[in-house]
Amino acid sequence: QVQLVESGGGLVQPGGSLRLSCVASGSMLPVETMGWYRQAPGKQRELVAQITRAGNSNYADSVKGRFTISRDNNAKNTVYLQMNSLTPDDTAVYYCRFERARIGRYDYWGQGTQVTVSS
Repeated sequence: QVQLVESGGGLVQPGGSLRLSCVASGSMLPVETMGWYRQAPGKQRELVAQITRAGNSNYADSVKGRFTISRDNNAKNTVYLQMNSLTPDDTAVYYCRFERARIGRYDYWGQGTQVTVSS
């Protein structure tokens, strides 16, 4: 059974930084796309950033230049989200997602980690 476990969330002041991590446990075929999503109260879940196995990444316009996604393709599949210059609008529950569309396809989500930006 594959599980994704996020960590690194918390309370930070505006302008601060946080680094989220997501580690997969269990056996799985190579992950094609790793992503971070977030959901603020009363809003739909939205894509924050994603990165392919080849290292190609894309970001939501609202986080470009402030957030950086990176991944570790070694045995412990891990994805990170470095978040800088945080604002109250970044407050949300952040979820990681591992996807594979090829043979042996899967779509795994983490349980979420709370990020609160407040003074």
